[in-house]
Amino acid sequence: MYSGLKIFIIFLLTVSMAACAGLNKEGGISARQHIAEAYGLQYFGEVEKIQYTFNVQIGEKQISRFWIWQPRLNKVTFKGMDYQEAITYHRSEIAGTESNKLKKIDAWFINDNYWLLFPYHVAWDMSAKVEDIGRQPLPMGDGNARCVVVTYPATGGYTPGDVYDIYLDDDYRLTQWVYRRAGSEKPTRISTWDDYRKVGPLTLSLNHQGEDQNFRVWFTNVGAKMVGADSWLFAQ
Repeated sequence: MYSGLKIFIIFLLTVSMAACAGLNKEGGISARQHIAEAYGLQYFGEVEKIQYTFNVQIGEKQISRFWIWQPRLNKVTFKGMDYQEAITYHRSEIAGTESNKLKKIDAWFINDNYWLLFPYHVAWDMSAKVEDIGRQPLPMGDGNARCVVVTYPATGGYTPGDVYDIYLDDDYRLTQWVYRRAGSEKPTRISTWDDYRKVGPLTLSLNHQGEDQNFRVWFTNVGAKMVGADSWLFAQ
């Protein structure tokens, strides 16, 4: 996955640019902004912490990783199945670290964060090209839907050139996506976006089912702590 997470000040700059960057040539709101706002982008600046457990089943293998992300500090806390103690770090440390373990954990963080928060990254990652190609046949099942192609630059990030074909309902929420690693023509992964829940003011999809029962990603322990709040708001 592409390393598109920015420190919070860059996030604020991105949001402040939305009035310009979010407009298409006809003066309307772009697909980039429509998608992110359908998930509550306008409220994300009020989030102090977000926590979640990423679960993935690949065949008979299952992996779980617990995260707490503090967007304003770009600070991450990680607890994995094979780690006895939690590990906390600032993502600004990654570029200068010689720790292969920390780099590996951060790559996991990027992957898991994109599975949960990709609709926000569509707005945050201004280096990515976002193109609405109209209604297309769904990759799974019958019917068709509006398709938006998100293409990352050919250099930079953990996997440069990643492409996502995302299929949207009438409210600009993802129903399915196709992930093409490094822009390959053949899909790397196809899955659903479903089990939508409210997490405070945010809207999140907590389940992604693959083409068969051999692959699934889902999230548990999902919660957000808002700035100035004493307690967490958990998925409902």
